[in-house]
Amino acid sequence: MGKARATAVVVFTMTLMAISPWVQAQSWAETVESGAQNATTLRFYFHDTVSGNSASAVRVAQASDSSKYLTQFGTLLMADDPLTEGPDPASKLVGRAQGLYGSACKEELGLIMALSYSFTDGIYKGSSLSILGRNSAMRPVREMPVVGGTGLFRMARGYARVRTYWIDLTTGDAIVGYNITVLH
Repeated sequence: MGKARATAVVVFTMTLMAISPWVQAQSWAETVESGAQNATTLRFYFHDTVSGNSASAVRVAQASDSSKYLTQFGTLLMADDPLTEGPDPASKLVGRAQGLYGSACKEELGLIMALSYSFTDGIYKGSSLSILGRNSAMRPVREMPVVGGTGLFRMARGYARVRTYWIDLTTGDAIVGYNITVLH
Protein backbone atom coordinates (compact mmCIF):
# COMPACT_ATOMS: atom_id res chain seq x y z
CA MET A 1 0.00 0.00 0.00
CA GLY A 2 1.36 3.40 -0.92
CA LYS A 3 2.20 6.01 1.67
CA ALA A 4 -0.59 8.34 0.48
CA ARG A 5 -3.18 5.55 0.63
CA ALA A 6 -2.04 4.44 4.11
CA THR A 7 -2.29 8.05 5.32
CA ALA A 8 -5.80 8.34 3.83
CA VAL A 9 -6.91 5.12 5.62
CA VAL A 10 -5.58 6.41 8.95
CA VAL A 11 -7.26 9.82 8.48
CA PHE A 12 -10.54 8.15 7.47
CA THR A 13 -10.44 5.83 10.50
CA MET A 14 -9.67 8.70 12.87
CA THR A 15 -12.52 10.74 11.34
CA LEU A 16 -14.97 7.87 11.90
CA MET A 17 -13.78 7.52 15.47
CA ALA A 18 -14.26 11.25 16.05
CA ILE A 19 -17.82 11.39 14.71
CA SER A 20 -19.04 8.01 15.97
CA PRO A 21 -20.04 7.50 19.60
CA TRP A 22 -17.65 5.32 21.55
CA VAL A 23 -19.18 2.00 22.61
CA GLN A 24 -18.29 -0.07 25.69
CA ALA A 25 -19.95 -3.47 25.77
CA GLN A 26 -20.33 -6.42 28.10
CA SER A 27 -22.32 -9.48 27.12
CA TRP A 28 -25.22 -8.18 29.23
CA ALA A 29 -24.77 -4.39 28.87
CA GLU A 30 -23.73 -1.70 26.42
CA THR A 31 -22.79 1.96 26.95
CA VAL A 32 -22.67 4.50 24.15
CA GLU A 33 -20.71 7.61 25.08
CA SER A 34 -21.55 10.78 23.18
CA GLY A 35 -20.45 14.10 24.56
CA ALA A 36 -21.51 14.90 28.10
CA GLN A 37 -24.11 12.13 28.41
CA ASN A 38 -23.93 8.35 28.08
CA ALA A 39 -26.75 5.96 27.22
CA THR A 40 -26.55 2.46 28.69
CA THR A 41 -28.79 -0.53 28.05
CA LEU A 42 -28.64 -3.44 30.49
CA ARG A 43 -30.30 -6.84 30.05
CA PHE A 44 -30.39 -9.30 32.94
CA TYR A 45 -32.65 -11.58 34.96
CA PHE A 46 -33.96 -11.01 38.49
CA HIS A 47 -34.44 -14.19 40.58
CA ASP A 48 -36.98 -13.65 43.37
CA THR A 49 -37.28 -16.66 45.68
CA VAL A 50 -39.80 -16.30 48.51
CA SER A 51 -40.09 -20.00 49.39
CA GLY A 52 -37.82 -22.58 50.97
CA ASN A 53 -34.74 -22.36 53.17
CA SER A 54 -32.77 -20.23 50.68
CA ALA A 55 -35.31 -17.45 50.19
CA SER A 56 -33.89 -14.26 48.67
CA ALA A 57 -36.95 -12.20 49.69
CA VAL A 58 -38.60 -12.41 53.10
CA ARG A 59 -41.77 -10.95 54.55
CA VAL A 60 -40.92 -8.23 57.06
CA ALA A 61 -44.41 -6.77 57.67
CA GLN A 62 -48.02 -7.55 56.99
CA ALA A 63 -51.27 -5.73 57.73
CA SER A 64 -53.64 -7.55 60.03
CA ASP A 65 -56.12 -8.13 57.19
CA SER A 66 -53.65 -8.80 54.30
CA SER A 67 -54.71 -12.44 54.10
CA LYS A 68 -58.26 -11.48 53.11
CA TYR A 69 -56.94 -10.10 49.80
CA LEU A 70 -55.90 -12.38 46.95
CA THR A 71 -53.15 -9.80 46.26
CA GLN A 72 -51.88 -9.89 49.88
CA PHE A 73 -52.43 -6.11 49.99
CA GLY A 74 -50.37 -4.55 52.79
CA THR A 75 -47.60 -7.18 52.76
CA LEU A 76 -44.00 -5.89 52.65
CA LEU A 77 -40.90 -7.91 51.71
CA MET A 78 -37.18 -7.23 51.99
CA ALA A 79 -35.16 -8.59 49.04
CA ASP A 80 -31.57 -9.52 48.27
CA ASP A 81 -32.19 -11.12 44.88
CA PRO A 82 -29.49 -12.30 42.47
CA LEU A 83 -29.26 -10.72 39.02
CA THR A 84 -27.91 -13.01 36.31
CA GLU A 85 -26.89 -12.71 32.68
CA GLY A 86 -29.44 -15.34 31.59
CA PRO A 87 -32.66 -16.82 32.94
CA ASP A 88 -30.93 -19.95 34.29
CA PRO A 89 -30.20 -19.40 38.01
CA ALA A 90 -26.74 -20.92 37.40
CA SER A 91 -25.86 -18.34 34.72
CA LYS A 92 -23.26 -15.65 35.37
CA LEU A 93 -24.05 -13.43 38.41
CA VAL A 94 -23.91 -9.73 37.41
CA GLY A 95 -25.33 -8.14 40.56
CA ARG A 96 -27.99 -8.10 43.26
CA ALA A 97 -31.33 -6.32 43.70
CA GLN A 98 -31.61 -5.15 47.28
CA GLY A 99 -34.42 -3.26 48.96
CA LEU A 100 -38.15 -3.40 49.61
CA TYR A 101 -41.26 -4.27 47.67
CA GLY A 102 -44.81 -4.63 48.80
CA SER A 103 -48.34 -5.27 47.65
CA ALA A 104 -49.88 -1.84 47.10
CA CYS A 105 -53.11 -2.79 45.29
CA LYS A 106 -56.27 -4.47 46.52
CA GLU A 107 -57.70 -5.47 43.14
CA GLU A 108 -54.63 -6.56 41.11
CA LEU A 109 -51.10 -7.71 41.85
CA GLY A 110 -49.49 -4.26 41.88
CA LEU A 111 -46.23 -3.92 43.76
CA ILE A 112 -44.50 -0.78 44.91
CA MET A 113 -40.77 -1.36 44.46
CA ALA A 114 -37.87 0.52 46.06
CA LEU A 115 -34.80 -1.44 44.99
CA SER A 116 -31.12 -0.78 44.37
CA TYR A 117 -29.63 -2.88 41.57
CA SER A 118 -25.98 -3.20 42.59
CA PHE A 119 -23.67 -4.57 39.88
CA THR A 120 -20.74 -6.88 40.58
CA ASP A 121 -19.43 -7.60 37.09
CA GLY A 122 -17.12 -5.93 34.57
CA ILE A 123 -16.84 -2.18 34.24
CA TYR A 124 -20.13 -1.72 36.15
CA LYS A 125 -18.78 -3.43 39.30
CA GLY A 126 -19.48 -1.16 42.27
CA SER A 127 -22.11 0.89 40.42
CA SER A 128 -25.84 0.77 41.06
CA LEU A 129 -29.22 1.88 39.71
CA SER A 130 -32.28 2.69 41.81
CA ILE A 131 -35.83 1.84 40.82
CA LEU A 132 -38.77 3.38 42.66
CA GLY A 133 -42.22 2.82 41.27
CA ARG A 134 -45.22 0.62 40.60
CA ASN A 135 -44.85 -2.85 39.08
CA SER A 136 -48.12 -4.19 37.67
CA ALA A 137 -46.80 -7.73 38.06
CA MET A 138 -49.45 -9.60 36.09
CA ARG A 139 -49.12 -7.52 32.93
CA PRO A 140 -47.00 -9.20 30.24
CA VAL A 141 -44.69 -6.18 29.94
CA ARG A 142 -44.49 -3.31 32.38
CA GLU A 143 -42.36 -0.23 32.80
CA MET A 144 -40.82 1.24 35.94
CA PRO A 145 -38.77 4.41 36.45
CA VAL A 146 -35.05 4.46 37.15
CA VAL A 147 -34.63 7.41 39.51
CA GLY A 148 -30.89 7.49 40.15
CA GLY A 149 -27.61 5.67 40.36
CA THR A 150 -24.09 5.56 41.74
CA GLY A 151 -20.60 5.01 40.34
CA LEU A 152 -20.69 4.91 36.53
CA PHE A 153 -24.44 5.51 36.77
CA ARG A 154 -24.21 8.70 38.84
CA MET A 155 -27.13 11.04 37.99
CA ALA A 156 -28.88 8.26 36.02
CA ARG A 157 -32.45 8.52 34.88
CA GLY A 158 -34.39 6.22 32.64
CA TYR A 159 -36.74 3.28 32.62
CA ALA A 160 -36.88 -0.48 33.06
CA ARG A 161 -39.03 -2.64 30.80
CA VAL A 162 -39.82 -5.82 32.68
CA ARG A 163 -41.26 -9.16 31.57
CA THR A 164 -41.92 -12.23 33.74
CA TYR A 165 -39.93 -15.13 32.37
CA TRP A 166 -41.20 -17.76 34.85
CA ILE A 167 -43.43 -17.79 37.92
CA ASP A 168 -44.60 -20.48 40.33
CA LEU A 169 -48.09 -19.31 41.31
CA THR A 170 -48.11 -21.66 44.32
CA THR A 171 -44.94 -20.33 45.97
CA GLY A 172 -44.60 -16.89 44.39
CA ASP A 173 -41.05 -17.61 43.22
CA ALA A 174 -40.29 -15.82 39.95
CA ILE A 175 -37.64 -15.09 37.33
CA VAL A 176 -38.09 -11.69 35.69
CA GLY A 177 -36.29 -10.32 32.64
CA TYR A 178 -35.12 -6.71 32.86
CA ASN A 179 -34.22 -4.42 29.97
CA ILE A 180 -33.06 -1.10 31.44
CA THR A 181 -32.17 2.04 29.49
CA VAL A 182 -30.56 4.94 31.33
CA LEU A 183 -28.95 8.26 30.52
CA HIS A 184 -26.10 9.23 32.82
